[in-house]
Amino acid sequence: MNALSEYLRFFVTLTAVLDPFLAIPIFIGVTAARDDHSTRRLANVVTLTVFCVLAGAVFLGEALLSLMGASLEAFQVGGGLVLLLMALAMLNAKVGEMRQSPAEAEELQSGEVSGVVPLAVPLLAGPGAISTSIIAGEAGGMTHKLALVACIVIVCLALWWFLRVADALGRRISNTGLNIATRLLGLILAAIAVETMAEGLKRLFPALAG
Repeated sequence: MNALSEYLRFFVTLTAVLDPFLAIPIFIGVTAARDDHSTRRLANVVTLTVFCVLAGAVFLGEALLSLMGASLEAFQVGGGLVLLLMALAMLNAKVGEMRQSPAEAEELQSGEVSGVVPLAVPLLAGPGAISTSIIAGEAGGMTHKLALVACIVIVCLALWWFLRVADALGRRISNTGLNIATRLLGLILAAIAVETMAEGLKRLFPALAG
């Protein structure tokens, strides 16, 4: 049950970090001038890109941390802080500069980019999602990593569905409705972020656990 709860926590965290509700209006704006075939193709490519980035983070996280000379505990604190900043932006129903800088937003809206960048990276598979995947991947061996990838597959399938029906959802759900969903995910993410930072701090400073 403990392992199951950990995978459920990873699934919920990743869903909150990716926040498909936040991506819907942006995806609609990017695909406004595209036909259905082009929109479907972009949804496929964005989803596949997100999956590859997050799955790569799970398997390559240990090597990346070693290359940076950072401990998992320190990365938990830093990653938790990133998640908290993202959560605060979500509570205000904003994208936040952790996901997308103003320059990236202008570039995306101008149509100068394909949409994969910066829509897939860093808007969806950004620092928060990558750090979440790296931290989770360090907790076990190959079987554990494969289970995490299975969670990523499920989240990406949900993301793909949201992108495919983004136009229909955008017509049926008001911006207020999308913002409410984003705020709820932000609240969940804020709690998870604080817990992640607390775990890292306890490991860095064992005296705090007493």
